[in-house]
Amino acid sequence: MKNEENSFYQHRNRFNQLIKEEKSETAEGAQLFYYLNRTCFNGLCRFNRSGEFNVPFGTHKAITYLTDFSQFRRVFKKWNFTNLDIESLELEPEDFVYADPPYDVEFTTYSVGGFRWDDQRRAAERLAAHPGPVVLSNQATPRIVELYNKLGFHISYLDGPRRISCTGDRSAAKEVLAVKV
Repeated sequence: MKNEENSFYQHRNRFNQLIKEEKSETAEGAQLFYYLNRTCFNGLCRFNRSGEFNVPFGTHKAITYLTDFSQFRRVFKKWNFTNLDIESLELEPEDFVYADPPYDVEFTTYSVGGFRWDDQRRAAERLAAHPGPVVLSNQATPRIVELYNKLGFHISYLDGPRRISCTGDRSAAKEVLAVKV
């Protein structure tokens, strides 16, 4: 696959067709998503209300696409990656959880239904109740810091690089790494 605008839109259309046919969780779907995410505008991941991937073509001068992922097979062999509502997540008491909920910012519609403050709170409470270790990241807004502190997480602060900005400001943003062991 090449970093060409026409190819990008053809592959995006095919990926969206797979979504409509409920076949996006296939090898073809994974390959297309990888290509789209590497090739699109700033590596953004966003879906419209119809559930279609709708990020435009990026303007990268060069992209390095991995073609061999075998080095990750051993590391991730026992891992399960999920993308679902936190209430649907089946956890064993000893499971390690890394969560990356959408940032607590004004724009929350990266997917169908969005991700509101109530969703942030539900996710935090569910993760706090898990007996196993939990690590998550989010933007260090006052209410995120208050929420995770109140739930007993240890908070560390990081400067997170910004590759995406509606204003063009790409300066680092304060992020939290919340840990519960």
